[in-house]
Amino acid sequence: MNSIRFNIPFVTGKETSNFETLISKAKFSGDGYYTKKSVEQLQKITDSKNILLTSSCTHALETAAISLDIQKGDEVIMPSFTFTSTANAFVLRGAKIVFVDVRPETMNVDEREIEKAVTRKTKAIIPMHYAGVACKMNEINAIAKANKLYVVEDAAQCVSSSYNDKHLGTLGDFGCFSFHDTKNIHCGEGGALLVNNEDFFSMSEVVREKGTNRTKFINGEVDKYSWIDVGSSYLLSEINAAFLSAQLDHLDSINSHRSNIWNKYFLGLKDLEQKEKIELPHIPEQCASNYHIFFIKVKDIEERSSLIDFLNKENIQTYFHYLPLHTSIAGKKFGSFNGQDVHTTKESERLLRLPLHMQMQGKDVEKVISMLTDFYKS
Repeated sequence: MNSIRFNIPFVTGKETSNFETLISKAKFSGDGYYTKKSVEQLQKITDSKNILLTSSCTHALETAAISLDIQKGDEVIMPSFTFTSTANAFVLRGAKIVFVDVRPETMNVDEREIEKAVTRKTKAIIPMHYAGVACKMNEINAIAKANKLYVVEDAAQCVSSSYNDKHLGTLGDFGCFSFHDTKNIHCGEGGALLVNNEDFFSMSEVVREKGTNRTKFINGEVDKYSWIDVGSSYLLSEINAAFLSAQLDHLDSINSHRSNIWNKYFLGLKDLEQKEKIELPHIPEQCASNYHIFFIKVKDIEERSSLIDFLNKENIQTYFHYLPLHTSIAGKKFGSFNGQDVHTTKESERLLRLPLHMQMQGKDVEKVISMLTDFYKS
């Protein structure tokens, strides 16, 4: 019986020719031809001017944290329902993480809880846009402006998603993308930092280049480069950039295919939602999604475990997602939950992600829907 895998990283076919071009140019470290080309592609997609490719979204977040001079005693506010890198980037600088609850309809941070969590020690807000669907950025930016706080968007899942027609990652002081091979657009491992607050662009360049002004030297702005400030080696290699450029060339077709799968799921599972067996994802009116994840919500964690086992026996891979960070060993050590955990834990235990990738066909989606229907019939 053919299995339906949860994810298969997409290869466009153009990567090989890009590698051949790269070999002819004999420049394999970062900031070469394909880095520049990928940046230009991303600038066109996002309408963002200042973009730095990084070796991961984690390193993009770390660059933002260093650029903001996050220090011991500072507090940063973020959802507990997120990946560890969202928190680690700021913990590494000595910050205390203040976790807040999510909105159950999107699993995004609840901006009303952010406002309650602000103290005189708060320095930044880190909204994470889950599944390629935007947080309420107008309200979050208003809170930041009123309290003189910085906003760093964890837009790891969000290339080509938007909010009120503005690309995610461009709405805060910084935006961070992931090009890990679990993402819609990938290069195995990689990321990008969008520096929307130009006051921090020079510093971010320094941080990314091991604390030096080497980028200015390469651009002919200084006659030699030297150690300027703290930093690390966060450049994406040209090999990864060549792969990434091929992926970005196919962005429209990738979006179209994923949209078709997502909508087949949504329409095909509507009957189960109407029978109150499951809940389907919600995309608010002002949000345009890149269809990174299709998830359902079931009754509780016990039902989810039974459903995962049932689907596994039918050779269908499904996965839950983040365990709330505030319940983890490190979360308790480096942060605390502000307010009540009304939704984060409960909703995370109900959430189940279904297969969604470029090799999926209509018949695969139909099989998943059929098996979900059979499960709830029994």
